[in-house]
Amino acid sequence: MDDVDTLAVSASGDQSPGEAPAVTITPACAARVRTLIEGEADPPPLLRVMVDGGGCSGFQYRFDLDRVVADEDRVFADHGIRVVIDETSLELLAGAIIDYTEDLMAAGFTIRNPNATATCGCGTSFSV
Repeated sequence: MDDVDTLAVSASGDQSPGEAPAVTITPACAARVRTLIEGEADPPPLLRVMVDGGGCSGFQYRFDLDRVVADEDRVFADHGIRVVIDETSLELLAGAIIDYTEDLMAAGFTIRNPNATATCGCGTSFSV
């Protein structure tokens, strides 16, 4: 876990050749993760963001708190939290914005993914 990259601060997706796709973590997302991991033993868990096959549109987003980092994972740090994304998911999330929203109807992590050509009504699955 020594190799830590800084997440992009822009959702443009612009990157140098050979550089990992840009993913943006909003301050609201980071604040919620800090609340969730508060009081956890050191080292604190990382926010794992994944894309799996499934859902009504072909792919689905998953979030977890994780302390395990595999060889194919990329670890990023931004807004005081650490995020881990596997390389395959990172390709599907290039240029995405990961946020946390709360309103009267629901609260949860959301992803605004410029690569998604269609999404389901609940926003947890997408197609490319």
